[in-house]
Amino acid sequence: MENPTTRAHYMLFFRNTGPENYQHLSPEQRQEVVTRWNDWFEGLLAQGKALEGQPLEMEARLVSGPGGSRVTDGPFIEGKEAIAGYVTLLVGGIDEAVEIARRHPGLAFGMKIEVRQMTPDCHLGVNTRARGRSTQEVSAG
Repeated sequence: MENPTTRAHYMLFFRNTGPENYQHLSPEQRQEVVTRWNDWFEGLLAQGKALEGQPLEMEARLVSGPGGSRVTDGPFIEGKEAIAGYVTLLVGGIDEAVEIARRHPGLAFGMKIEVRQMTPDCHLGVNTRARGRSTQEVSAG
């Protein structure tokens, strides 16, 4: 059961958002989708549930190997599975994050949204916070 007074950070990762999903729409219909998408995001900002959101370019580089010895140009996976953007949420739990994702207007056009909780602790013990900031400060934004 989720505690309504405890809020946590979640990421919404947007996949399958390419222009091919919208090419069957008229310019007016495309504009309506953009307006609905913006309204969805602006509403979350106004409610204090969205902290940021950003589209991502398809161009990417993959750095791997000891000392970053291999750099490969991308994209690397099938375009519709690539992460095309994200929104960071601060909400009461996974159920609330999923409900927010379910209201995204892009879902009607083939978009997929992955919902993941951000964690303040890395399983390897790597520092995931700015030095001097407590978990509570980071969780509060």
